[in-house]
Formats: sequence, C-alpha cells, structure tokens
Amino acid sequence: MTTATTHHPLIELQGVTKQFTGVRACSDISLTVRPGQVLCLLGHNGAGKSTLIKILSGVYTPTEGTMLIDGEPVTLGGPRDALDRGIATVHQGAGTVPLMSVARNFFLGAEPTKGRGLLRRFDAATAATIALREIQQLGIRRIRDADQLVGTMSGGERQALVIARALHFGARVLILDEPTSALGIREAETVLRAVETARERGIGVVLITHQAHQALRVGDHFAVIAHGRLVASFARGEKEAAEVIDLMAGGAAMEELEREQE
Repeated sequence: MTTATTHHPLIELQGVTKQFTGVRACSDISLTVRPGQVLCLLGHNGAGKSTLIKILSGVYTPTEGTMLIDGEPVTLGGPRDALDRGIATVHQGAGTVPLMSVARNFFLGAEPTKGRGLLRRFDAATAATIALREIQQLGIRRIRDADQLVGTMSGGERQALVIARALHFGARVLILDEPTSALGIREAETVLRAVETARERGIGVVLITHQAHQALRVGDHFAVIAHGRLVASFARGEKEAAEVIDLMAGGAAMEELEREQE
C-alpha cells in the first residue's frame, strides 16, 4: 500500500465542532486525511457523518476548531473553494446524466473545444480519447465507445466515471459518500477497485460506508462516529475484524460513549 511521504496531511481537522441553533451536530472531531491512504468514516444514519462531509467539502464552516490543508489553517468559502483546492466530493448516486454520452458526462461543464469565435465547437475526438483513457485506467474495460450513453452503464461503472473525472481535473482528496450502498456485489467491486487505484496514485480517499467487509477490504484507517462524536479511531491491523464489525454496528462505540457520559 502507498503511504504518505509528505510532511503534512492533505487535510486535518483539529477539535472541530459544528453547532446549529439548539443542536450540536458534531463535537470535538479530529481526523487526518493523508495522501495514498483510505480513511473509512463509519457510523449509523444521524451519527454526524453528513455534517463532517459538508465541513470537508466546504458546505459548512466549523463553529469551533481548525481545518488545515497541507498544514495551513483555512476557512473554506464554499464547495467551489474546496474543489479549487483539490477536494472533490462524489455523492451517493453519482453526478451523471443518463441520456448523455460517456464523453459528454466526463467533461460536463468543462468541454474541450476547437476552432475560434463563431466556429468554436465541442472537440468530440479529444473528449472521447481522454474519457476512455481515464476510465480504463481505473479498470473499466467494458466501456470501449465514448459515445455510449451513461444510462447503459452499470451503477459501479457510473461511480468509477465520476471518480475518474474528479482525478482528471486535479482532485487530491476524494470524498465518497456511500458509493456502493445501492449496488450489487459485482458493481461494488468495480467501485472498490477504483478506490484502490486512486490510492495507488497518491490520492487521499475518505470513504463513508455502512459495509463492514468493504471497509476492511480497502481501508487504511478507520474513524467511528456516534452522536456527533468520534468514539473510535484506529489503523488497519490494530483491531480484529470482529471488533471492527462490532464498532460499525454501534455496539462498542455506544458503550464507550455511554461510559463517558456517566
């Protein structure tokens, strides 16, 4: 596995809290995202994972605590600011248009052109070449025609397309929100291979998942969130599989949280 070689993490949260009117969505969270590693963020619905995703992607600004990018404290001005800094978020269901081609989807909003002035037009050949090359580098070999409609692709292939697009446009951090939740075993395998390829290319990946075996398959570090708090943080190999599954199910995590509140 690839390990971090830089002095600073790509992203670091230090004691981050997010409070809304009368509600503390997350409290005193510290996380580290390193290049070439997969951080699995685990927890039940309502645990606070969505709030953390929105902090990492610039949707929310922390009420307390510090967010660092490459070792420098930052305040993200929004999702566009996060994207400009190389933080790309792939939401559940992916951001594709089924009735558009692979090439058009790959360059949606950033289409390559040729010609000048009134003669400027979409450069279909360049788009097709780049799109096919990038998705095939993520292991998607079945797609051989960039004019193929995305609606004919499997769910896993669509997720891989969005990941490939993010990497092509300079993502250094990939935040994947339940990317396999609605997929079958074979489709999920396609996504997991794409995650492994991204890691091999030095990308920092934040994988939000409820799937224990998938987390164990690709995760380098694990963070368990319950009631907006970080209740467990450990590296691959530090806990047995049964312990990890119990934590993901909420057993040990909830017991630890309850002991702290006594």
